[in-house]
Amino acid sequence: MNAADIEACLRTALAPEQLAVQDDSHLHAGHAGAREGRHFTVRLRSAAFNGLSRVARHRLVYDSLGPLAEQGVHALAIIAKAPGEP
Repeated sequence: MNAADIEACLRTALAPEQLAVQDDSHLHAGHAGAREGRHFTVRLRSAAFNGLSRVARHRLVYDSLGPLAEQGVHALAIIAKAPGEP
C-alpha cells in the first residue's frame, strides 16, 4: 500500500476537487507502531462532506478506503473539508 493507492481509492469514492496524500512514515521511524504499517496524511476537499460533522467526514474517508485501510496503514491523519470552507 502506498500514497498512490490511497489517492486512487479516494478519487473514485469521493470525487474530491482537491486531494493530497502524503506518506509520513519516515517521520515515525524507530517508534513501535512504525513496524505495524505506514503513516499517512490525507488532505481533501469534497462536496461529499457538505453538512457532515468532523467525525462523520473521517468515517466516510475510512469507509471509502474499505479493506485498503487495513492493509499496512498504522496511522491516517485526515483533513477533510467541504467546498468553500477555509
